[in-house]
Amino acid sequence: MAVILTTPRSFAGCKRARDLLQQAGHEVRVQTAAKPYTANELLPVIQGVDALIAGLDEINSEVIKAGAPTLKVIARNGAGYNNIDTEAARRYGVLVTVTPGANSISVCELAFALMMALARKAHLMDGNIRQGQWLRVPGSELFEKTLGVLGTGAIGSELIKRCRAFGMKVLAYDLFPNEELSRNYAVTYTNLETIYREADYLSLHLPSTAQTDRMINAGAIALMKKEATIINTARGELIDEAALLAALESGRLAGAGLDAFTHEPFTDQRFFHLDNVIMTPHSGAYTAESVERTSAAAAEEVLRVLAGRKPLHAIC
Repeated sequence: MAVILTTPRSFAGCKRARDLLQQAGHEVRVQTAAKPYTANELLPVIQGVDALIAGLDEINSEVIKAGAPTLKVIARNGAGYNNIDTEAARRYGVLVTVTPGANSISVCELAFALMMALARKAHLMDGNIRQGQWLRVPGSELFEKTLGVLGTGAIGSELIKRCRAFGMKVLAYDLFPNEELSRNYAVTYTNLETIYREADYLSLHLPSTAQTDRMINAGAIALMKKEATIINTARGELIDEAALLAALESGRLAGAGLDAFTHEPFTDQRFFHLDNVIMTPHSGAYTAESVERTSAAAAEEVLRVLAGRKPLHAIC
């Protein structure tokens, strides 16, 4: 019997995933909190654990070292892994797995919902009605607007398919262009500068790396249309939040839909008073369907490793 520690609240609420582990004869320790664990918070609970199913917790070298005598695998309950020190994992012989594609539909649908809500000013009219007013706020159509997509992996690709159905033109950037998208959905791959200049809506679907850190900064924003809207359901580190705030306050940008922030929970109240921003608490993957798919996939990866088999999606 192995000891499996789980921290994501979404995993804790997924009976199917917990049953998979328990029916295999393993002990499941559920340790959830209102926000992702810091490294210091994980240190006391990681010792003696054979597997960790993790959310966005801070898993640094000290955490991995503390768990290394028994820890065999860290299974991310999601696709991103920039919160895990993968070099330390390699050093201590700990596998790191992810669940790519399991939440792509849910995240892309939130990105599309943010675009639609901002285009039609739905949040403003909802607020007006709640205040006893009956004010129509003029919006705009998505039809024939230009969508710029940075990153055409599973999530970006699904968003493109939906936006093409709405009659949008699509420009895309990716280090590895998807020929099927180009061929079947009339996607034009181009450079970042062209996308910044031409996009009416810019949707971010890239990982957080040294190359993408604060790529949406004052320089990038200066190239964009004043009517442009930025959608971020990926990683907060992609955006220089100070530059974004200045652009939204001054009218240099029309709006932003934000589901990811540099520091979470997000507490910068300067954004809270802006009526051209819609914010959600990093909840793109938080649907019943996505939670079940992702949690079950993470559990299955743990079971493969504990049984001595090769995981399907190992990062290291």
